[in-house]
Amino acid sequence: MTTLTGEDFDFTFLEEGFCARDIVGQKINESSLSDDKDAFYVVDLGNILKKHLRWVHVLPRIMPFYAVKCNDSKAVITTLASLGAGFDCASKTEIELIQSVGVEPNRIIYANPCKQVSHIKYASAHGVQMMTFDSEVELMKVAQCHDNANLVLRIATDDSKAVWKLSVKFGAKLKTTRLLLERAKELGLDVIGVSFHVGSSCTDPETYTQAISDARYVFDMGTELGYNMTLLDIGGGFPGSDDNKLKFEEIAAVVNSALDKYFPADCNVRVIAEPGRYYVESAYTLAVNIIAKKVMMKEQSASDEEEDGANDRTLMYYMNDGIYGSFSSSRPNPVLPNLHKKSKPDERMYQCSIWGPTCDGLDRIVEQCSLPDMQVGDWLLFENMGAYTMATSTNFNGFQKPDIDYIMSRAAWQCMQQICAQGLAGGSN
Repeated sequence: MTTLTGEDFDFTFLEEGFCARDIVGQKINESSLSDDKDAFYVVDLGNILKKHLRWVHVLPRIMPFYAVKCNDSKAVITTLASLGAGFDCASKTEIELIQSVGVEPNRIIYANPCKQVSHIKYASAHGVQMMTFDSEVELMKVAQCHDNANLVLRIATDDSKAVWKLSVKFGAKLKTTRLLLERAKELGLDVIGVSFHVGSSCTDPETYTQAISDARYVFDMGTELGYNMTLLDIGGGFPGSDDNKLKFEEIAAVVNSALDKYFPADCNVRVIAEPGRYYVESAYTLAVNIIAKKVMMKEQSASDEEEDGANDRTLMYYMNDGIYGSFSSSRPNPVLPNLHKKSKPDERMYQCSIWGPTCDGLDRIVEQCSLPDMQVGDWLLFENMGAYTMATSTNFNGFQKPDIDYIMSRAAWQCMQQICAQGLAGGSN
């Protein structure tokens, strides 16, 4: 297991009673002495620890293989590696990153059903055996390029209740699975299990029940064909914050029930999952500065005039981060800001839109929200910004990615050291 030390990455110990919001406030106060008011992140690594302990408690049979694509921060990767998590990689570069922090090949699943040949060869050369497939062409590539692959058949699911759908691109239909398993036999390949993904930000936990049932069907088919299937990968889709209508514990209850029915604990099947958003979303807080402002007057009706001009204007705020940066994946569920300065109880609120800094007219973060009359130089805070933000951001128009400050309480640090010493991993597999 990877051992975490204070030299792995820079972070600041939180003082007793302090939280991430306090550190954000300190940094904003420091910036008041300078014209340099760049956007920045504060990341509480202790939050990731809490998520891990919650996972182990609620889903004890399932080992998490963190989805690296969600957030490939070295600090996040090292923290999760030290906690015993596995990793879901989608490319040569991600495999290289994970192995650079000392993660063993058997804690990596190459979970991209459509792989470049050179990347398959890299995985083979570096001992990564578990990898997914969903087509005959992929089987043929693996047969030619990997000496000892342990294949996992990815099946399509009903992801109509997910915010971001994946089955339109990945996953074999059930009616084609027998042909694929037979073809794998002909090529001399070993298929060790089944995987699926219900889509990112799933809103219906029963989707997992149907998918696990479908996986059981494919397992039984594999047994008929002579395979010894020992791995079930239930993918991701778990919520990353408690702001979601669907809570993590609700999904876990459905998943545990389905596993008990279709893959009971004594069936000798190892169960893993690929959580990404779950681990990192709530750990990140983004602070952005208002760099420009525009007041738009609008035509008044008689009723508006009677309200003493309360609706006589709309405000456009321009921030130093946008949809080509940290908000690149915010659609179709845009996030709303929090005020750094608390508004007064009687402070007038206005209809506002929030825009990013680029010269692209599509760079709009929030189409409409209610905010007070703020000034250039004021700050807005966005919480739950750890998932698919930095990982998908660009430097379009020359705007740089925000700096990141990592923090952790001493209690969290001590807990992590104990976990490292005990070798506690996620799940009981």
